[in-house]
Amino acid sequence: MILAVSIFAITLIFIIWQPKGLKIGTTAVLGAVAAILLGVVSWQDVLAVTSIVWDATLAFIGIILLSMVLDEIGFFEWAALKMAKLSRGSGNLMFVYTLLLGAVVAAFFANDGAALILTPILLAKMKYLKMDPKAIFAFLMAGGFIGDSASNPLIISNLTNIVTANYFGIGFWEYAKEMFLPNLLSITASIAILWLFFRKSIPKRVEVDNLAEPKSAIKNMTMFYLSWVFLALLLTGYFIGDIYDLPISLFALGGALVFLWIASHFKAAKPIMTVKAAPWQVVWFSIGLYVVVYGLKNAGFTSHLATIIESLAREGKEAAVIGTGFLSAVLSSVMNNMPTIMIMDIAIDQAGHEELAYANILGSNLGPKMTPIGSLATLLWLHVLERKGVKIGWGEYMKVGVLITPPVLFFALLGLL
Repeated sequence: MILAVSIFAITLIFIIWQPKGLKIGTTAVLGAVAAILLGVVSWQDVLAVTSIVWDATLAFIGIILLSMVLDEIGFFEWAALKMAKLSRGSGNLMFVYTLLLGAVVAAFFANDGAALILTPILLAKMKYLKMDPKAIFAFLMAGGFIGDSASNPLIISNLTNIVTANYFGIGFWEYAKEMFLPNLLSITASIAILWLFFRKSIPKRVEVDNLAEPKSAIKNMTMFYLSWVFLALLLTGYFIGDIYDLPISLFALGGALVFLWIASHFKAAKPIMTVKAAPWQVVWFSIGLYVVVYGLKNAGFTSHLATIIESLAREGKEAAVIGTGFLSAVLSSVMNNMPTIMIMDIAIDQAGHEELAYANILGSNLGPKMTPIGSLATLLWLHVLERKGVKIGWGEYMKVGVLITPPVLFFALLGLL
């Protein structure tokens, strides 16, 4: 147990620290190699992990590729400008619309897509509108929060959702039905609580008349119109794949590559540059880190968690759902939600309470917002902001995260009861 925990802790520290530009995927693979060489995991375990995460990882790459092509077309910039214009200069309406836009992007393009694509667009718009630092901080923190808190409605909305759905054999439609109410409650609670927290920092009026017209952001009108048709067809494909038990990645990655080819045909994207820019490190990150996490399972950590889950289940459905959700949340905030989702999935399976998989997802998607290290999306979000000259300290971040996350998570979990 000590050896397994030590390898995991050192790997996680280097993933967060990234000394001398060490990539997260490289670090995770090095941690996995150490776990294999030291006998914490076997080659059979590596194959088991790969069989669990391959579909989720390839689907994630596909979703990010798709969002990158849409970004090149100007799709997200158009949406951000449209949202700003609809606010008619009301700061409060703009705040709410920003969160609703973030929720939609997170639902269809994953929380990481929202962090990578939407954050720089919103930051540029706020600077153009000459918002003061307090207002910019409020909008950025709220936008970062909604990216995770609204990443629950579809299997494709978060890498954690795909991993859990694959692990327990949950279908696309079954998942969407079960998570509709929890996600609706999560979005509603997020908007209400974030507005209450930041209401004094939100400007009453914002000069939106000087903003460019949304149409001006579109770089290729043909591709823009085709995008809507393609996204509708892709969503339909997910449901068809559900009927025939086809992997999510077949549509997510396959669809992204088809869309990239169409964009190339209309000279709206450069395929080689887009593919090169895709976050391939996430592939090695997923497999490597999950191999390291499997070492914790072999050392008996998941058995301890299974015992806790069994105890919660004996207290009734309410205690089981809320207890499991907050257990996942705390673990995610301390050790990142990627390892947490897998550890908890295994523990829930060992405890024989598959129905708690949804509580685990909510805890792993929302709980990370308590700390800057809680999710890959938050790490990406902070990295994007730092590159744009905006640095948010740990203390500054956690003042918001620790206060806002628990009540939002509680309301979301109520949707499962």
